[in-house]
Amino acid sequence: MFTFYSNENFPIQMVRLMRGLGYDILTSYEAGQANQKIPDDQVLNYATNLGRIILTENRQDFITLHHQIHHHSGIILYKADRDYEGKVQLLHEFLSQEMTTNMDDRLIKILKQNRKGDQQSFKIQEYPKVK
Repeated sequence: MFTFYSNENFPIQMVRLMRGLGYDILTSYEAGQANQKIPDDQVLNYATNLGRIILTENRQDFITLHHQIHHHSGIILYKADRDYEGKVQLLHEFLSQEMTTNMDDRLIKILKQNRKGDQQSFKIQEYPKVK
């Protein structure tokens, strides 16, 4: 099963929901890395050294790092949205289908898409690594 590292802007409610599904998540607070203004590249390097996939809402900075850094253990980006259960469920379904592969050097973004009426759903977009 995949292991994760949530940076300090990632909602603790989502951490709890994911842990409830059995995921191993280390938070920046638990790692003693919070409230220190650690640069994003060092956060990504820390997670990679632990073999953990980054969970973050800091989209643009980590998209840039995805293209700049030679290797990482994976990045999952979310847009700030209070439908925590919807986002976690989509990620869980995705990871359940992807269990035979790893997330090394992959960047997955969870996007909200609006549909007609009040229906909203999420979709997954993968950013290819630029070589």
